[in-house]
Amino acid sequence: NSAEVMAELSRAKERAPEIIGLKAEGYAKRLCPVGTVESTGIKGYRGGTLRNSITHTVDGDVLSVGSNIPYAAFVELGTGPHFEPPPDWETFTSKRGSGVGRGYVKPRRYLQPAIEEHAGEYKTIAENELKGGAMNA
Repeated sequence: NSAEVMAELSRAKERAPEIIGLKAEGYAKRLCPVGTVESTGIKGYRGGTLRNSITHTVDGDVLSVGSNIPYAAFVELGTGPHFEPPPDWETFTSKRGSGVGRGYVKPRRYLQPAIEEHAGEYKTIAENELKGGAMNA
């Protein structure tokens, strides 16, 4: 029976990050700002490219949630004088922008809160999957 238990735990270990990734992806998409005709000044503009690009991947023990759109980081972190590096960026050495110029954007976080504000929920999902996996075998 121990082989069955180990196999089910292994499946639970694979399921948990996938479930968490889907949840985090959904939260990030809900928080992601979407451009409008009013915000861009472009007649007929249809936003949502960034929101629709948000996805997740699981590679071994690493779950990643994000976007491959080049401007995704600018929306999340801001630009110029508004740029806010995450607190754990110890290797960040550049100085903030001078504020000279136009077009700088303030950060509009959508990834960070999707992860940090739901950490307890993600922990519960992982625990339930592991408990359920052991109990189902």
